[in-house]
Amino acid sequence: MASGTLRYYSLAQGGQVNINYSIPADTPDFMVAENPNFKRPMKTLYLLHGYSGNESDWIYSGVAEDLASTYNLAVIMITAGNNFYLDRKATGHQYCTFAGKEVVEFTRKLFGLSDKKEDTFIAGLSMGGFGALHTGLAFPETFGGIVALSSALIIHEVGNMKPGEGNDVANYEYYSEVFGDTTKVVESDANPEVLYKRLKDEGKSIPPIYMAVGTEDFLYENNQVMRKFLEDNDANMKYEEGPGIHDWKFWNKYIYNGVEWVLNTVG
Repeated sequence: MASGTLRYYSLAQGGQVNINYSIPADTPDFMVAENPNFKRPMKTLYLLHGYSGNESDWIYSGVAEDLASTYNLAVIMITAGNNFYLDRKATGHQYCTFAGKEVVEFTRKLFGLSDKKEDTFIAGLSMGGFGALHTGLAFPETFGGIVALSSALIIHEVGNMKPGEGNDVANYEYYSEVFGDTTKVVESDANPEVLYKRLKDEGKSIPPIYMAVGTEDFLYENNQVMRKFLEDNDANMKYEEGPGIHDWKFWNKYIYNGVEWVLNTVG
């Protein structure tokens, strides 16, 4: 397993950023022979962290290296601070552009990764689940599948916030800076529903979507709203739920379900 951390100057983020990677470049022959995933070319999975996390989370708390060796994936882990992987007009920092375009092009060139849509996937947890959905739908020509775990689908909640309000995570000022005018956010491009509807109305290809959330997760109801939206719009999707809260025990189990589903769906 080739794994490590690299640093480069990101134009989209306007500064130095770290990327972690796990690439099964030296898998022993006996493991290759026993694993059908190594009978095809390597594919790529971009993994997104949650709120207050960074590019190391899927290494130290998650299962990045095992995903790489199990499914013959180059696993690329990026960081975007607490910015919901959105392009930020207030700061000029473009976290969606970074996740969906810049880092993809950079890592493809650096590691010689496939440039095919059907070989490129994006996944994340919590805020990163939101980011995977949003980025995957913002760049449907890049990503062949989306895996969204316990996603922080709080667009409608933010849209109802008033000055002086907030929630247990952050205050109104934070949300209005990250998402923009809260009175317009539900109809804006920050909303994955808006991106999905636009692609559908224009007859464009939409990546298949895997969603999972724990039945005891505080974001359970938020995920039901998105689930219903996707089902009502005939999305190519799979939804799973099971006992669990908002933690790594749940994510480290369901990330395998999600990755396996998108691999089998895309082929």
